[in-house]
Order: sequence, then structure tokens, then C-alpha cells
Amino acid sequence: MAVAGEIGAATVRCVRPATTPAECRPKVSADRAGLVVRVVGHLSPKLRQVVRPPAYRRFDCRGSAKPTALRLRLSRADWRQRLNTWARLPIHAPQRPCSSTAGLGQAAAVATAPIAPGWSAWLRWIGLGCAVWLQAWGPAAEQVSVERLAAQARPSVVTISQAGRFNDPEGVGAGFVVDADGLVATALHVIGEGRPFTVTLADGRQPEVVGIHAWDRGMDLAVARIRASGLVALPLGDSDTLAQGAPLVALGNPLGLSHSVVQGVLSAQRDLGRLHMLQVALPLEPGNSGGPVLDSHGQVQGILTSKSVLTPNLGFAIPVNALKRLLAQPNPVPLDHWLRLTALDPAQWRPVFGARWRPRGGGLEVDGLGTGSSGRALCLWQQAVPGPSFEVAVRVRLDDEAGAAGLVFCADGAHRHYGFYPSGGYLRLTRFEGPTRDWWTLLQEVYSPHYLPGEWNHLKVRRHKARIQCYVNGQLVIDTTDTRLPQGQVGVAKFRDTRAWFRDFQVGSRLPDPGPPAQVRAAIQRRLRHADTRTDAALLTALQPYAQAGWPVLNQHAVQLETQAAKLRRVAQRLHEQTVQAHLAQAFQQPESQVDLLEVALLISKLDHPDLDVASYLRQIDRMTQELTNRMPAQAGFASRLSVLTNYLFVECGFHGSHIPSDQAACLYLDQVLDDREGGSLTLTMLWVELGRRLGLINLAAVWLGSRFVVKLVQPDGTVQLLDATDSGRALGEAEAGALAGLAPGQRLNIGALQPATKRELIIRLLRSLLTLASRSGASPDTLRYLDTLLVLAPDSALDRLARASARLQLGDSAGAKADFQWLLEHQPPGLDLQYVRRLYDSLF
Repeated sequence: MAVAGEIGAATVRCVRPATTPAECRPKVSADRAGLVVRVVGHLSPKLRQVVRPPAYRRFDCRGSAKPTALRLRLSRADWRQRLNTWARLPIHAPQRPCSSTAGLGQAAAVATAPIAPGWSAWLRWIGLGCAVWLQAWGPAAEQVSVERLAAQARPSVVTISQAGRFNDPEGVGAGFVVDADGLVATALHVIGEGRPFTVTLADGRQPEVVGIHAWDRGMDLAVARIRASGLVALPLGDSDTLAQGAPLVALGNPLGLSHSVVQGVLSAQRDLGRLHMLQVALPLEPGNSGGPVLDSHGQVQGILTSKSVLTPNLGFAIPVNALKRLLAQPNPVPLDHWLRLTALDPAQWRPVFGARWRPRGGGLEVDGLGTGSSGRALCLWQQAVPGPSFEVAVRVRLDDEAGAAGLVFCADGAHRHYGFYPSGGYLRLTRFEGPTRDWWTLLQEVYSPHYLPGEWNHLKVRRHKARIQCYVNGQLVIDTTDTRLPQGQVGVAKFRDTRAWFRDFQVGSRLPDPGPPAQVRAAIQRRLRHADTRTDAALLTALQPYAQAGWPVLNQHAVQLETQAAKLRRVAQRLHEQTVQAHLAQAFQQPESQVDLLEVALLISKLDHPDLDVASYLRQIDRMTQELTNRMPAQAGFASRLSVLTNYLFVECGFHGSHIPSDQAACLYLDQVLDDREGGSLTLTMLWVELGRRLGLINLAAVWLGSRFVVKLVQPDGTVQLLDATDSGRALGEAEAGALAGLAPGQRLNIGALQPATKRELIIRLLRSLLTLASRSGASPDTLRYLDTLLVLAPDSALDRLARASARLQLGDSAGAKADFQWLLEHQPPGLDLQYVRRLYDSLF
């Protein structure tokens, strides 16, 4: 039973069990001195330790049958002091009614809002955060703190990852162990009907999923069996006895964050149609589904299943009693029957070396690493191959051209076979004679303009007694007399972490050429001449006689034009990059004193913005220099010139440190710094130092202080100062400079020993900042552009060359990666794992 009363502007909620007699009712009041609680009943030993004088006015506990009156007066100071201790007291209902022979009363207070000054704020704080609970006679079952409860339950909570219809990661949910021999309960929608899923234990293990022990579509419940033993099962409670308002704790993986804990209460038990559900007030997010809902004793009371779309703190859970009924009457399903959406027909296909193979659109789809070397995985056709001479063909599409997938033939069912497949934009024919790369022989690797990256490509192999011929999209690309391997099975293969699709797999003595006949194709090509000047209607009329064959020919022609256009754009971009890089290399061939630092910084901006007019910004810098020169007093000394420069830059022109993170590109492009008058420590320091150099202030230099660039100023008398260009040129104190340099308190920074950065080092730092920003999304043409430029300025940088080789591999440039690996192996730079480089180099053959 709960009663609530208004006290001024505040609401104080007093909760007592329904079994508590009226004379045990707590009474709460408040005045300016604090909070007053009057409890009629015996005081427990735990409460005696918390509520000590002067917290109460009168206390009498002599073991008499008559209840004792207890009056608590807590001042605001006492309240603040005892808040944390009170909040740790367990709050729960009594297990039996009041008794005259033994007494136990407890009061606990929990605050949920910060303390604010003022009487009205104090009352509001009481109203929002105060709850007083009276427990009557008789000891209750032991309760556990949330921290301890979470620690005890965590080993039993698992993470469940489900694959969708197309085997892409569809979601992450939770589950929990209900039997030490490998039973895991969750919500059915977490594992999905007929979907593959993985179960990750709290210690990181991923045991094999053996099958489904029990499931109920109507209740959204499932119990999976995994191949594991000795697990820690969570105890199951009785959801029928769970009282409204009871505190609850939920564990799960909200938004993919594993093993998270949230607290709330039971709002109600509701009948939603034919389902009886627990309505819980919990902050739920995707990933909580399937996780356990625990009471304050650590017993499972429900399984989270859904979240309200109206409010973020309202959700529903399946009562644990429904799970207990399901466990009592299981309906087991073997895993191969459960995964009906992904099962291959064993009469047609047999996977070898793992990976995930499944039927898709009349063909095959594969992803995941195979267990063979370099992630090799095969899927072999189970029908007979006709005669000693035969043809095998398939259409294949790769999700990433840096991967590899294609045909296999003359396979012995294990490690020996031929493979014809695209990889990195090239077409390879390889003979595999063993489990590792040492047993593999690359027979030929060729480039063909007929291969269409990112599109469906038709691969065909013609196996004669004395030769092998390989075709792509009807064009012969490889012809070899290597026939060392005898006839065997045919099929398809994938390598590395490639995702690939196969369709139109065929085997026969003689297969038809793909697409329409050559004369039809030629006729369509003739009608496509001057297509850019003809209307759609005119083209349709001209192609109408070839309607059936027109679509594949037109689509292939369009893909070829798009590929050609993309190639021309890449070449144009690369030509621009090489031009800028040549200008940079030429600039640094001069002595350090003759290098125009600001012009070189503008060239870095032009590297990313081909339309940038560097000359116009150089004229702007010349005008700034001339204006500063005109403002210099006659016979101005060092201090006067520095004062004029500093005032001009940071006061009149308004240059200032960026209000956005300093690693944003806008802070690194000097043209944008000049336009917006906002930059990072590097660009503002370069601008200040270079303008000072033009004014004869040669005692200004840029130095790196561990977290940012600053200006090192050497006065004519030898005094050294550090100035912050991002803070209007403010001088840094010794302690502040030491903190920026990462020194421990008490350590002194030797400012005079800080070495000025050279102009080449400043530009390299600028490029590295841009590279770091671009690398956050993985390898891209941007990262490759910055690495190319870095190697122009620092050709002996082994780490940059290794990073470029990796980026080239990810972008499908195997030849470029080979050249970088070869350079590293030839020069053998110190500090590099050359065996690792050798393995990467060998993997490209």
C-alpha cells in the first residue's frame, strides 16, 4: 500500500506493505530544519547503525510487545552526509505480517535529483528523491545490491549476434544461461526463425550452436542449445508473485554495448491480447532484447522483448513463468533443419574448408573466412563431369575487387585443384597442390579490359587433354599447356574475407557462348553510334528488332562507358596530384631559408582542391606584409615590431583558434584559415612565424609542445618565451607549458632546449594531420594521396611506405603494393618486421 501527501511545494511518497497494521504507518513532515520521519515500530540493528544521534529525538527498543515510537529529524547537513549510506539500504516487502514476538523496522531514503540551494528547491528535491519504506516484523529473504547482483549475473549473460536474410549482421541481442549443460534462453526475434546466429559467452568464447531446444512463436521465446558445459545458470523466480512497483534490474547489450546494466521498476502486469506481459519502466535500447530481468534477489522474473515507441523508459518483458512452462515441454529442432533458409542441397553442392555458403537467387552466396590458407574455401559440384575434355562456367560478382573468387576444376576434394578467378582487377590461373602457399603456383596473371569490376562477369574454362583455356565475358584471356593435375571435380571458390555471388553455374562438353551471337551484338553496336545525339525514342525504335538481346548488350556497353569515365577521372586526379607533388619537391630542393612556407602550405590545400588559385592567396599575403610594413614606426625595435604584428593578426584581423576540434580539415587548409580567420595551432603558428620572418623577426620559430604547436620567441637579451597562436598570442606560463608538454607536476620544462621545427617538418606534420583525419573511415583515395605526397617529401620513411602498401592492397592496386613491399625488402629499414613484409609480399603471388 502506498500513500502520498503534499508538503508545501513537495510531494513525499511513503510506501508500506499492505500487511502492515495501521498503527505501523510512517508519518513524514518537513520544515525549514530538514526532514522529519516518525515511525511506529521496532528499529532494526542495521538502521541503528545508520540513524545515530542527533539524527533522532527519541528511541526506545526494550523488546516489549508494544510498538515503539521513533521520531527522526534530519537537518539538511545530516541528510547530505547520510544520503549515500541510506541509499544502500535494501528496499523490499516483508515476507510475513507483523508479529508481537519479534520486530524489525527499516527506513531507507534515496535521492534522485541534485541538491539545489533555497527552501523551494529543497522541497522539490525531497519530493523527487525521497522514498520511505517501512518493513514490519519478521526477516525477509536476503537482497543483493545492484553492483553485486550485476557481478553475480554477468557470467550467465551471453551476447547473441544474428545474421539476416542476406547473411549481413542484422542485429545484436542478449540471452542468459538457464542450464549449466548449455541451454541459453532469449527472445525468438533475437535469433530469428531459420537464421544463423552466434552465441558469445561472457569470457569471449563462441561455442558451437547445436540446435534449438525449445521455441514458441506466440510468446517470442527460444531456448538454444550450445556445445558447452560447466556454465553458471541464473535462478528462475516466480513472476506471478511479483508486486507492482518492485525494483528490477535488466542486463543486455544496448546498441551493441556488451554487458550493460539498467535499473527500473515493474509498472504493471498486463494482458496484451492473448499474451500476459510484464510492463517495465526501464531505459531500453536495441540490444537489450532477450536479456534477463532480475529482481532484487537475483532471480529472473522476465525476458526483455520489446520497447515502447511512445516513451524511452517503457518496455515489456515475457514473464519467466512462460519460460518455465516451455522448458518443461521442449520441442527440439536440429540446427540443420532450423537453418532452412541457408541450407545447400547436398545432392548438388559440398562445401570444403568452411566459410558460409548458402543458396541465393538461384545461385550461391558466400562470405566469411575459409579455414584454408589465405581464407581459401571451396564449394564443389556433386554431379559427374563429362569426359576428359569439358567446359565449366559461372557468373561471379565480388563485393570488393581486392578479394578473389571464381572457378575451380580438376579438384580432388581437398587441397589439389586449379583455380581461375579475378583478384585486384586482374585475372589469375593458379595451380593448387597443397594446403599452404608454398604448394601453390601462379601460372598466369593478366589484365583484361573485358573484365568489368563490380559487375557480373562470366567466367569459363575449357579443359582439353593438353591445354587449358580461360575466358571472361566470352573473350579468351589465358591459354596454357599446363595439365599436371588429373581430371576431378569442378565448383567455385573464394579467398580471403571476400563476399561473392555466383549464378548460372554450368558444366558440359560444350557450353554456349554468353550473351547474344556476335552478329547481333555487332548490329546493336552499329545502332549505338552517335547515341548521344539521338533521342530516347529514336534509339528505342532502332533497337526494337533486337529487344530480347538488347538489354544485356546495352547494359554491358553502359558499364564499359562508366568504367572508362571513372578511369579517366582517376587519371585526371592522379595527373593533378603528380603536378602538385612535383611543385612541392621542387620547392624543397632550395635551401631552407628560401622556401616559402606559406606557398607550400597552400600547395597542400590545392592537393585536395584542384580549383584553388594559389596565386591569389599569395597576393593576399603580400598585401598583409605590405600593410604591416607601412605601419612600422621608423627605427622600430624588436619589441615594437612584434607588438604591431601581434595586434594586427589577432586584434584587427581577428585570427583565432578554432572553436571546432583542431583536427578538422578546415583548420589545416591555409586558404580556409585566411578566409575564415580561424585555424588550428599548426596553421596559425606557421602564419605568425612566416609573416614575422618577412618583417625581419627572425627570432620567431615554431616548436611542438606535445599536444600543439606554439611560437618560441627568443628576445634580444636571450630571454625565451612560448606564445600561443590559438589564444591571441598569449605568453604561456612555465607550469602551463610543462602541462602541455606532458610533464608531471613539479617537473620543469627546459624551454631553451626546444628545437624549432624545419619547414619540411611542418609540412609533413600538416600532411600527417590530414592523413589521420582521412584514415578514420579506412583506406581511400584520400589516404593514398597523402601517403604519396609524404613519400615525395620523405622517401626513406619505411612506415609510410608500409602504410601505402596496405592502402594500395585495400584499394585493389596489387601491383603498387608489390612495388612498395619490394622496396622495403631491398632496403631492409631497421625496426621493421621484414618477415611480416615478406609474408605480405608472397601473398600477392
